[in-house]
Amino acid sequence: MRAITFTQSKTIAEGVSQREFLVDVNGESVPCVIWMPEPDNHHPKVLIAMAHGGSQHKKTQSLRARAAHYAKTHGWVTLAIDAPDHGSRISREEAERKVKETRARVNGDKSVPSMSVTEKIEFLDGLAHQAVPEWQTALDAVLASSIFKQTPAIGFWGLSMGSTIGIPLLAADKRFMCAVLGLAELHPQHQRFSDAAQRISIPLRFVFQWDDLIRNRDYGVELYSTFDSLEKSMHINPGGHNEFPISEQDSWETFFLRHLK
Repeated sequence: MRAITFTQSKTIAEGVSQREFLVDVNGESVPCVIWMPEPDNHHPKVLIAMAHGGSQHKKTQSLRARAAHYAKTHGWVTLAIDAPDHGSRISREEAERKVKETRARVNGDKSVPSMSVTEKIEFLDGLAHQAVPEWQTALDAVLASSIFKQTPAIGFWGLSMGSTIGIPLLAADKRFMCAVLGLAELHPQHQRFSDAAQRISIPLRFVFQWDDLIRNRDYGVELYSTFDSLEKSMHINPGGHNEFPISEQDSWETFFLRHLK
């Protein structure tokens, strides 16, 4: 793995640097970003991989704010990449269309075109097939850089589409020590997703929203039950798809602190 060449680098908060780079995977250039503590000689010991949700991108405000907090408070490095057909990999017009469609679905708008079960499963499997090696290549690049003096403890965070990609990633890559997942479901016909979930045995925190209009409660519980982790917990909050409380977000930090020592 060649050394990372940063395409952009800037300070986004006191003591926090944001650096962007590209990795080439199967003929595609994948945009990546890391947030890390300053100065460079800090030698962090923890890396968090954060996968954004559908219609979002690698520098979505919630991810960026959480990554900056982690860097400033704990000295952690956070890595994010643009998923296929998201962020810098599509036009601004296409990105805006995706945001509008996602918002409509989350709000229960039945007029938004939807896929059949078979089409949805094929789409999700194809998404994971492309995204998993992209994540692994980005992770390889960061670990091979001079950022870390020794191999860090690695955690994963990804909700909704972040879990759709994250679960196959965690099943394939055993470098992750723990993960926060959620806002995802397991359809009875989605065998590959079930197989991936069964191969995950690291400590998990699984988040679900009781009033989610785009995720089936029973399928969410089924996904949680399928994980092979001996240490796992499912947190169910009232509210819609993206309406988890601040206390839930705070609990992710506590979870990582406990498992990434």
